[in-house]
Amino acid sequence: MLGFYLKLRQNLRWVVLIFDISASASATIFAFLLLVPGSTFNGIYTTEVKSVLLIIGVRLIFFLFGKTYAGIIRYTSTKDAFRLKSNVLFATGFLLIFNVLHRILFDVPFLPYSVLLIEFLTTSFIIVSSRLVMKIFYYEFIGSKKDRTNVVIFGDDQFAMMTQQVIEKDLNQNLNVVAFFGRRNGNKLDNIPIYKLDRLEKIIKKYDVGQLIIARANINNTVKAEIFDTCLNHNVKVLRVPDPSTWINGELSFRQLRKIQIEELLERDEIQLDEQMIKQQVTNNIIMVTGAAGSIGSEIVRQLTKYHPAQLILVDQAESPMYDLELELIEKMKFFDFKIFVADITNKEQMHKIFDLFRPSIVYHSAAYKHVPMMENNPEEAVRNNIFGTKIIADLSNLFEVNKFVMVSTDKAVNPTNIMGATKRVAEIYIQSLNTNSKTSFITTRFGNVLGSNGSVIPRFKQQIEEGGPITITHPEITRYFMTIPEACQLVLEAGAMGKGKEIFLFDMGNPVKIVDLAKKMIKLSGLTLGKDIELKFTGLRPGEKLYEELLAVQENTLPTHQSKILIARVREYNFADISLMLNELSATLKTHNYFEIVRKLKNIVPEFISKNSKYEVLDLGSSKKLTPKVFK
Repeated sequence: MLGFYLKLRQNLRWVVLIFDISASASATIFAFLLLVPGSTFNGIYTTEVKSVLLIIGVRLIFFLFGKTYAGIIRYTSTKDAFRLKSNVLFATGFLLIFNVLHRILFDVPFLPYSVLLIEFLTTSFIIVSSRLVMKIFYYEFIGSKKDRTNVVIFGDDQFAMMTQQVIEKDLNQNLNVVAFFGRRNGNKLDNIPIYKLDRLEKIIKKYDVGQLIIARANINNTVKAEIFDTCLNHNVKVLRVPDPSTWINGELSFRQLRKIQIEELLERDEIQLDEQMIKQQVTNNIIMVTGAAGSIGSEIVRQLTKYHPAQLILVDQAESPMYDLELELIEKMKFFDFKIFVADITNKEQMHKIFDLFRPSIVYHSAAYKHVPMMENNPEEAVRNNIFGTKIIADLSNLFEVNKFVMVSTDKAVNPTNIMGATKRVAEIYIQSLNTNSKTSFITTRFGNVLGSNGSVIPRFKQQIEEGGPITITHPEITRYFMTIPEACQLVLEAGAMGKGKEIFLFDMGNPVKIVDLAKKMIKLSGLTLGKDIELKFTGLRPGEKLYEELLAVQENTLPTHQSKILIARVREYNFADISLMLNELSATLKTHNYFEIVRKLKNIVPEFISKNSKYEVLDLGSSKKLTPKVFK
């Protein structure tokens, strides 16, 4: 069957070639009859016949060389039409040169110039228009018979037009564009009507639309959310045209259209940063980033490269992710002014060597253990890394007179219900207390969950969907704040630039998102049906987990900044001597390896730390009967 198809296709190519040659011959005969009185084609040696044979011969050579006959006619595009005209033009140019040389040698042109012109115009028109007519015929009478999916395109500019043309060319997809949506309501684009967005739902129902393609570079997030919600409610698949810079050879193909990701549903409008302030702080300075291989740390590194620091000092104990970051900086970002150290922030001697060698001006401290259930079962390591690791980096920043120390904290530090949040709160307290007698400005940034980060629910849900489910959620009412990684890191840089010391900057996290609603949207985006293709399963709250996260403790209030998305928290300040004494006692407790005693010390430092869904709840009840006999490791 395949052999028959290939043979048929090969034969059709020769038919196309013969048609094109015949068109050229007919155009030449027509030109002679029209422009040269008394033209006769009675003998093979007449001037007219010789001219026709010459033109046919030249056209044949150029058609064969340019392979104009090899294209699939039903896929003819504007580019194909231009290529055909160019081929005809070059052949005519050759004939013109031949005619000029013949006149020079024999004092007479081989054929009239007017015949050349008419033949060129007529041949171009016939071979291009014939292909377009065949394409239209195929689409109207053959292609339309197939069971095709109706598509609408959001956009009414050149990107939308190119998208529609791509869909028409790729007949394997069996798609039919029925409407555009944009500003030019009531007009038509390639004879397809343009509507306002408020008619989207009606058009979806009227034409039983199966797909919507976003073909606009910049789209307001409110509008985007409206489109997504309407499409998801009617089981319409949503695709989008990628950035033109990613198109292969500057051309768009259907395969490049990509599915909408859940992260895009939660995006917010672009932040207007004080670029000049950040640039003044970063440019030509040595910057150190801890946790550089993590989700937040690596994005901070990427964004820092735009401001041309003198050197980036990157520290993380994760070897493979650090190697990946190194390759990305060199190969993708073409940034070479950096040093990588696979090192543990709790190794004081090694950290001292790094500080002493490079003397950074700014430190962005994002290294931390952050998985709530994992740290609930490993409080000793949570304290060692999140508190004493931070203390080591902060003390060295003070010792080497770093200009600014910016710590990445978490909303889980507010009224903590778990060990991870409590350790981050203690770290906040300590670095704030250092401001009293230090040349270094110690600054804290506090925000909630970031989309796509290591440990985020979204990668977990994607994996579960790929595996066929079920999607596991701890509680039907659990709610979280979300922010994209780039947005969070942009705010970290700006908060660091505006900070004078002691501040805890809070980021506007927008509206909280119900995790179960997030899961349901991800299921729909995957083209699956809840309850039919995949199930939801509620597993119960994990140790230390709470239903609702907070960005500000009850006792705290806030002050505004020039950046509407950044607020300053007013929190209770601790005396450096007091917190140092508490940390000394906590350090001594670590040596006992008694998890309950370690947690008890944390609660002494952070009185608002009330455990939830955890074995350490007994400490909040004042019970000590079960605490002393058992040592947890």
